[in-house]
Formats: sequence, structure tokens, C-alpha cells
Amino acid sequence: MDDHARTPWQALARGRYLRSAWPWRAAGYLAGSALTGPPLLLGLVLLAVAGIIAFPLLALLGLAGLPAGAVERRRLRLVDADPAPTPHRSPAEPGLLAWARLRYREQATWRELGYAVLHGSVLWWVDLAAVAALLGLPLLLLTTPLQLALAADGEVKVLKLWLVASQPEALAFAAAGAVLLPVLLHPLGALAGARAALARALLAPREHELRARLTEVTRSRARLVAAFEAERRRIERDLHDGAQQRLVALAMTLGLARLDAPPGPLADRLATAHAEAGLVLAELRELIHGIHPQVLTDYGLTGALADIAERSAVPVATDLSAALPRLPESVEAAAYFGVCEALANIGRHSGADRAALTARHTGEALLIDVSDDGRGGADPATGSGLTGLADRIAVLDGTLTITSPPGGPTVLSLEIPCPVSSPENSAP
Repeated sequence: MDDHARTPWQALARGRYLRSAWPWRAAGYLAGSALTGPPLLLGLVLLAVAGIIAFPLLALLGLAGLPAGAVERRRLRLVDADPAPTPHRSPAEPGLLAWARLRYREQATWRELGYAVLHGSVLWWVDLAAVAALLGLPLLLLTTPLQLALAADGEVKVLKLWLVASQPEALAFAAAGAVLLPVLLHPLGALAGARAALARALLAPREHELRARLTEVTRSRARLVAAFEAERRRIERDLHDGAQQRLVALAMTLGLARLDAPPGPLADRLATAHAEAGLVLAELRELIHGIHPQVLTDYGLTGALADIAERSAVPVATDLSAALPRLPESVEAAAYFGVCEALANIGRHSGADRAALTARHTGEALLIDVSDDGRGGADPATGSGLTGLADRIAVLDGTLTITSPPGGPTVLSLEIPCPVSSPENSAP
């Protein structure tokens, strides 16, 4: 098969058709119609008769194209290397009724029904006739010597037209078949390409359906991100209001017991337990801060970024002169942790003396740049956390760009789409 051709038409245009597997794939695709067409025709007739006898069953006829479309999209792979995904959307609600209601409203359902009727009544006959004429004819001529050898009376009538009684004549017909076969394989491939184009036009999703599906996926992803952030906040509240308060009470109780205990081994153990409780409390506070930093809630992204820069191991020059508006929690959290990861990488890996942080909102997107004067050569494949950061930004349709030539400087840029259209979304 021509590795660069995606369809028989492309293989025909590039002149490598006969030296590839496309002729036989085309023949298999057209001949396969004889396996799907008759059962489909029979099923359509039975559904129509059942609908006449019991009118409610006629509704099933509208869905008859769904299995036919699924089978034909799979068969299409024989002669079309580009995938043909289903054009149907997933119902928003569970249940058979919601599924059927959505299917009856989709244009793709009726296109599939039209294709099923056309394929069951006409197309499979045409496909079979084409294979018989364009492939069967030269193959019959090629097998003339074999037919003559097997004939009981020593003669054979080729194609019911010519009487052949000797092997030289049979060999002449075989030679004609050998010449005719490559010639007729070309229109066979052209017909298979036309059939595939018709199937794709009726059974594959159209541009507006792809846009609708992309919109649905985007909204679903946004809902998942929002649900994830809400769950993070719930965990933070539970830890802050539950486990942290209990640890504070435990630390206070141990401290009081330590004061009341007389000097000795018991007092030493209470002091050790009090110190351990303090360490656990400090670690829990760090954990809560990592789940959703309080500074982000209290002061917004501008204040949170300034706080990160102040706590950085490498001195950071910030350009946050223009206050950022309040953005969706998922965007602010992704930007905050993205900058945290970038500055942590600078402190651990870059060998930089200084770093710079700039952030601004264009009205349509949040843009953040983190740069340093280190050694450069940052590579996400080295496990520095940049891959996970890129994945986190991508969930919000954002992009992460890293410029880090050997010797530096390194510039990490985040861009997250988040339009701000109303004044109440602005930072105070």
C-alpha cells in the first residue's frame, strides 16, 4: 500500500496504485457490500411491515440507520485511512428515553437512515455488479486454461460467447485477461473511492456537529475542573475546621499537662509529645496551604503572586503594577501553583542569581512570564514538574511555553483564556 495515500483516489493520482494494496482493498470494500446490503434490506422491509401492522413499531424504522451507519463507518477503514467518528452526541441524561429523544432530533440519524435505504436497495447491487464486471471478467479470462483442462468434453465457452477447444486458444484468452486486469483495476479503485466519499458525506460528522461536540467537551471539562476545585476547597475546610482545631486543642492540653507535671521522666515525655504535636500542626497548616492558599482567597492573584515572590529562594523582581481582576478559582489556582512550580524549579535547578515575574490580564486571557538568568537547558522530560504543569494549564485551554537555550536565560510563559467582561469581576 502507498504509505502516503489515504484513499484509492490519492493512490491513483500518484501513480503507485497497482504497486500497492489499494486495488484489493477497493475490491474487498465493494464486494463486502453484498454481505451488508441484503440483511439491511430485509431488516428495513420487516420493520416497515411491522410498522404497518402495529403502528407504534414504525418508530423503530427511524432508528434503523444507526447500526447500519456504525457498520459502514467500520467498513470505510478499508478504503479511507482517515477515521470516521460517530456523528452522534451523548445524551445529557441517563436512560433509554433520553437517548431516543436525542437521536430523533439529530440530523445524523436521518442521514444514516437515508444511507441505509440507499445502500439496501441500490448501492450493494451496483457494487456487486462492478466487482463482477471489473474484476470477475479478467479473472475468468485468466482461468481459461484451467477451465479447459477441467472440461469433460474438451471445450469451454468463455463468457458464454467464445468457444475454446485448444490450449493455445485458452492461453491467448489468459493473456488477454492478464492485460485487462490492471486496466480494469483502475476504474474499480475510482468507484471504491466514490463510494467511500458518499459514505463519509452521509455517515461522518459534519463541521457544525464537530463544533457542537467540541463545545460539549469543553463545557464538560470546565465542569470537571470546577468540581475538582470545589472538592479541594471542601477538603481544605474540613482540615481547617476539623483536624486542625483538634490538633490545636491537643497541643494546648499537652502544654497545660506539661506545666502541671512535676520535673522528671513524665514531664520530659509530655514535652516531647507537645513538641511533636506542634510539628504535626505546622505540617497540617502547610498541607492546607498547599490545597488552596488562604492568601489567594483573601488578596486575590496579585497579592498571592507577590507573596510567592517574597518567599522565593532566589530574589524575584515583580511587575504587578496593574492589579489583576478576580478570576475563576480554577484559573487563579492554576496560575498560583504554576508560578510556585516555576520559582521552585529556579531555586533547585537553574543556578540563577535573580528571577523576574510579570503578570497581566488582557481582558481575554491571563498572561504570566517567569524568567531567570540561570544556566538554561530546562527540559520537561527530566521530571522537573513542567510536564504536570503543562497538563494542568491545558485543562483550562491554556498553553505553557518554555524558552531555555543552554546557557540561559530561561523564560516560562503561561497563557490561560479567561475573559472578564463585567466590572464586578475586577479586583478591588
